[in-house]
Amino acid sequence: MAALPDILFYIFAFMALVCAFLVVANPFSMNPVTSAMFLVLTIGWLAGLFVLLHAFFLAAVQILVYAGAVMVLFLFVIMLLDLKAEERRRIRTFSLIGGIVAVGGLVAIFLRALAVSPLPADPTPGLEGSTRPLGELLFTRYLLPFEIVSVLLLVGMVGVILLSKRELK
Repeated sequence: MAALPDILFYIFAFMALVCAFLVVANPFSMNPVTSAMFLVLTIGWLAGLFVLLHAFFLAAVQILVYAGAVMVLFLFVIMLLDLKAEERRRIRTFSLIGGIVAVGGLVAIFLRALAVSPLPADPTPGLEGSTRPLGELLFTRYLLPFEIVSVLLLVGMVGVILLSKRELK
């Protein structure tokens, strides 16, 4: 009989893969907002996988930062873009062939890396650190890079607003 964590792992992994597939190739809707919502679901299932690994901080970061803040930015950008012009654009055969070649190259690199890298004998992870030293490092030693990323996100939001207000020129 399989243990509950094993069953939950397979459920979370399967649902994360299904939702990730629906982000890219959704047969039900061509609306980009639907894809963004499936991305939120994918992030939620991945957070469940982090909980199974006892990485509770990473699970909370997945939910708060990615599913919360980043997805709000994505939806903000999607809703401010001119989607009617994007719907009129057709996929060119060169782009399709280039995409297939790129995906094939990435799969080949991934399979080569799997074949070359040895798996460790003991796959159990060691527990190191906690959130307190991480927070101290983030707000002391890495304060400047942290603030630079904050300013870049703010500039990106202001840029999206300015680009969406083209008719005000």
